[in-house]
Amino acid sequence: MTILIKSATIIDPKSEFHNTIQDILIENGTILKISKNIKNTNDYEEITLENLHVSQGWFDSSVCFGEPGYEERETLKNGLKVAASSGFTTIALNPNTNPVIDTNADITFITSKANNNAVTVVPIGALTIGSKGEDLAELYDMSTSGAVAFYDYKKPVSNPNLMKIALQYASNFNGLVCSFPQENKISGHGVMNENITSTKLGLKGIPSLAEELQVARDLFLLEYTGGKLHIPTISTAKSVALIREAKKSKLDVTCSVAIHNLCILDESLTNFDTNSKVLPPLRTQADIEALITGVKDGTIDMVTSDHSPIDIEEKKVEFDHAEYGTIGLESAFGALQTVFTTKKTIELLTKGKQHFGVKQSSINIGSEANITLFNPDAKYTFEKGHIKSRSKNSIFLGSNLKGIVYGILSNNKLHLNN
Repeated sequence: MTILIKSATIIDPKSEFHNTIQDILIENGTILKISKNIKNTNDYEEITLENLHVSQGWFDSSVCFGEPGYEERETLKNGLKVAASSGFTTIALNPNTNPVIDTNADITFITSKANNNAVTVVPIGALTIGSKGEDLAELYDMSTSGAVAFYDYKKPVSNPNLMKIALQYASNFNGLVCSFPQENKISGHGVMNENITSTKLGLKGIPSLAEELQVARDLFLLEYTGGKLHIPTISTAKSVALIREAKKSKLDVTCSVAIHNLCILDESLTNFDTNSKVLPPLRTQADIEALITGVKDGTIDMVTSDHSPIDIEEKKVEFDHAEYGTIGLESAFGALQTVFTTKKTIELLTKGKQHFGVKQSSINIGSEANITLFNPDAKYTFEKGHIKSRSKNSIFLGSNLKGIVYGILSNNKLHLNN
């Protein structure tokens, strides 16, 4: 396959062509030539798009689909199309399926089923058997089959000794342990952020303390054990401060934030829209400002869509009984650009790869072509027509976003949106 990309602005600080408009010739998945004007003398497939920009392929560290077991939410086949349409060339796939991904055979099933696709899937194995928080899963065996991290998705490990043992054991093979930051005995039956808004709405609150206690506990355990810890989707100002101090102490800790927690306030729940019921919950303006500062100064290592398809039967119910979660792949780029510049947005969408063992490929001659194509300036209102996921539970429905994705070129495969 030979493809000629015409007049593309290259956004890649690791490329010698950064911030320049170039033609890019790609043959069999490798960048053969980058020049101001490459003549199409051999009738190559040509890509010419309005205000075309390209960057290194984007990475998302927290994506859920549904297969096996919850195919009504999302299948692997369609989910990978959604990821490609949204600009992501690599996704880390969470293990919250049925059965839970907690053995090397399960990891092999995911990687084999996702093989031969434009989007690369790096699977995350469950930390404990069945994600029940009782016994460690087959961490080493899963790592040899391709698992890049271990995480009981959205389920905190309540037993501190189990978390201690997990960090110690995984350090023997440089394994990455993920710990969801919530103390369930504090969060109780809360369904949104504990604040004046929860009081006005008569909804039970989840205090910031529930997150911060767990973050502090896990950082103490990491200091004691060593190893590598990733804290996914933090949401409070104090969590940012705790992790900032831990990094100053040279602890091997990383963290992420969900894009919606950077954009949307808990006050938006006044209409009881269950699409906005997420975990961790939407927080206050002060929290959002602290999170954005944490992103800018590097305390927060990466952003994630935290894409979580939930079918309508589990969302179109009373707020108290609705499932947590929002889809986020389709809106990730446009939402981030309402908060950050294009340069910063692309930096965030390509960060975090090294922590999850994902290879980086710059846009240079001789490099493997792993590229996202986009227009950063298009403005639009995000509506159901923009959703390609099987589940439609988007927190960003009706939001004004900026920037559209044209597609990706990765694994010697081209995916362009219609």
